[in-house]
Amino acid sequence: MKLTLRPVLTQKLVMTPQLQMAIRLLQLSRQELEQAIEEEMLENPTMEESEGVDEPESDNREEKGELLSDVPDPINETPALDERTSDEAEDLGYKWEEYFAQDMGDGRDLGGVAAAPDELPSYEQTLAGSTTLGDHLNWQLRMCPLAEREMAIGEEIIGNIDDDGYLRSDLAEIAAATGVPEADVEHVLGIIQEFDPAGVGARNLRECLLIQISQLELDDTTVERVVADHLEDLERRRYPQIARALKVKPEEVHQAAKVIEGLEPKPGRPFTSTQNFAITPDVYVVPVDGEYKVLLNEEGMPRLRISPYYRKMLANREQAPTDAREYLDGKLRSALWMIKSIDQRNRTIVRVAESIVRFQRDFFDHGVSQLKPLILKQVADDIEMHESTISRVTTNKYMHTPHGILELKYFFNSGLSRVGGYGEDVSSVSVREMIRKLVADEDPQNPLKDQEIVQIMRGRNVAVARRTVAKYRTELNIPPSNRRKRPF
Repeated sequence: MKLTLRPVLTQKLVMTPQLQMAIRLLQLSRQELEQAIEEEMLENPTMEESEGVDEPESDNREEKGELLSDVPDPINETPALDERTSDEAEDLGYKWEEYFAQDMGDGRDLGGVAAAPDELPSYEQTLAGSTTLGDHLNWQLRMCPLAEREMAIGEEIIGNIDDDGYLRSDLAEIAAATGVPEADVEHVLGIIQEFDPAGVGARNLRECLLIQISQLELDDTTVERVVADHLEDLERRRYPQIARALKVKPEEVHQAAKVIEGLEPKPGRPFTSTQNFAITPDVYVVPVDGEYKVLLNEEGMPRLRISPYYRKMLANREQAPTDAREYLDGKLRSALWMIKSIDQRNRTIVRVAESIVRFQRDFFDHGVSQLKPLILKQVADDIEMHESTISRVTTNKYMHTPHGILELKYFFNSGLSRVGGYGEDVSSVSVREMIRKLVADEDPQNPLKDQEIVQIMRGRNVAVARRTVAKYRTELNIPPSNRRKRPF
């Protein structure tokens, strides 16, 4: 046995950093792409945002195509074989003097640095903070004429109230934490339970509803007795059993149920801070002369270009130090790859959207009821791309359609067969919509059972099993028929 050196010629697929960038940008959402561009512009001085929409784009596609002619197409995600030497790569791609042969003056002195304007506060810094449930309760606590010890107990209780308004700690734990008798904690808790919002500080749903009933002055009524003793029966809508137990008419129980439905099971809900973000579509689908045209949404996206300032520096590269030349060469290559990858990302999204429109034409004409079953492979074969590319493109990308803004993945769904196997399969999304409409139009006193929905669907030539109806009904948050029934 001995150690030897032996040259071996092999070929292997190489995932270059440039290809990795293209794939990464392809799967980013619109907001994530804007953030990635902003980060790149902060780190890369050679890339900047074009100030005017109508100004000529000096770094056009032909120039970038010549400069990056050895780049594998990120759309098809086929890594290139790394067979070139470093000298060949240098001769092929990085002759900045030829690339910047034209004079790209921007009116700036290469030796000067412009003064940065004063930074203004961000939009988030100008927003007022919302009042939390804890702040609201502590404000009311300070308004009460309580002793210092009671004030400390109240602060401890409020600190253990969750966002829904419920007390999630035992009174014994609070008493041990504050070093007071449990009776004192019970007394302060009774004071807090009189605070706004009604029902706050309760330890369970029954106590929460009883607090609200007391504040509505409905003590010793059927409403209070139903909540106190028959809350489980009320949940299952067992009105006749409740009426017999309370010795009242079923109509009276039904009226009490209507009052209880108007109570708030989560008192802290109004103070829950929920941020709703508007969805910006990546593409628009608009009808034009009986056809649908896909338009890329470029509004708000920065128009990138190579900085003319650094173009001049590279044109006069011989006067710059070696370290500066190598730094600018690397940054310029990164900027060109970024611009090319974004352009390919946009073209890929448009191609996928156009393919979806072709497959789902009936949806755009008539709505959800005409949505067809569709899988990623069908679109991949249509536009000659890999399924993984289609999966990346359709994730967190949105389309503005005549029927609302929808994620591209919305159009991909499984199908159910027709009765007897005749005719095209029907989309599972369309079946869910059919079930939703059937339940919405049913008789409240005689709601449809799952088997009855199956029979109606079969009458519409859709073969669906009862368990499938139950599954879709659960996904739509529709309770079973016995809980939907209204006796009056």
